[in-house]
Amino acid sequence: MTTALYPGSFDPATMGHLDIATRAAAIFDKIVVGVYDAPAKNVLFTTEERVALFAEALHGTPNVEVKSFSGLTVDFARSVNAQVIVRGLRAISDFELEMQMALLNRKMVPSLEVMCFMTSLEYSFLSSSIVKEIVSLGGSIDGMVSDNIAKALKEKYRKLKESASIPRYLNS
Repeated sequence: MTTALYPGSFDPATMGHLDIATRAAAIFDKIVVGVYDAPAKNVLFTTEERVALFAEALHGTPNVEVKSFSGLTVDFARSVNAQVIVRGLRAISDFELEMQMALLNRKMVPSLEVMCFMTSLEYSFLSSSIVKEIVSLGGSIDGMVSDNIAKALKEKYRKLKESASIPRYLNS
């Protein structure tokens, strides 16, 4: 049985992320989506929210499991018995970073392979950052994220806007 790990921060998971996960699920016996709990960037959603949102969006894909992890990706890959790390590539700029990471991972765990999936053309422009910016400015994200994630994003930004309108001395 071949298990693949698809790691990332997924804040939030876009249709591009879902596309990579479902395409990988058609190839490998099992996919573990690893939601990194401490990315070096500010996240909008908690780790638990990101796991739950991605899991709900992938509901109906029986060989996919969504889990959080911390520490090195290669250590998490070992803990879930993954033989392969799945990554998605949107553009040439992604390739440089992914190649560097793949070589570093191979240095640490020589038996761990990396398989990169080219994004589907209709999602090549998508990134979590862009989706968050569009929502924060009141734009439409139809077709960019799953319905459950779109709802969660709109609710999160609604709450942020409400809390920003409360005077600071009442918000502490």
